[in-house]
Amino acid sequence: MARSKEFDVDNVLGKAMTIFWQQGYEKTSMQDLVTGMGIHKRSMYDTFGDKHTLYMKVMERYTDTVSGKLESKVEGLPSAKEAIRLLFEAVAFKKGPEPKGCLLVNTAVELANHDPEAAAKVTEAFLNTEQLLERLLRQGQESGELPCSFDPADMAAYLHNALVGLRVLVKTDPEAGRLQTIINITLKPLDSLPV
Repeated sequence: MARSKEFDVDNVLGKAMTIFWQQGYEKTSMQDLVTGMGIHKRSMYDTFGDKHTLYMKVMERYTDTVSGKLESKVEGLPSAKEAIRLLFEAVAFKKGPEPKGCLLVNTAVELANHDPEAAAKVTEAFLNTEQLLERLLRQGQESGELPCSFDPADMAAYLHNALVGLRVLVKTDPEAGRLQTIINITLKPLDSLPV
């Protein structure tokens, strides 16, 4: 008869996510994970597999929870410009105990060149964010808030690139005034386009 788990799988996966987010994949040892997750090594292997498999599960959880929170904040707002600004400000000015920066960006920088599975997960998540921006831009055009003089896909690519850069900058230069200035300048094209 199989023994039931003596821990909450979602809870310990969240702990693993925080450890990887703070330390990166390569610098996180199995002992770091076992200690930080509060479970035995055997339980970790039985539940999550090896370190790489655990990391892939962590990335899925990150995309579902953290990125999902961002999407839910902006979906349904009446102003496309307001929604896009909120997305940028949520990335720059996190409220909560989460580590600085973005696990997806960290993974892109650390692993994407030599780990095709990690690269695929990052690419998929980045594409989802870019598509969210494109949807918001199209909504702005349909409502008349934004002009139809630009291609929403091209503008979404530009904005997403800036958003990824902001996610990197947050780790190294978290000064709020500077980040706000960068956001304002990045989004200025949306305000200066004639309607």
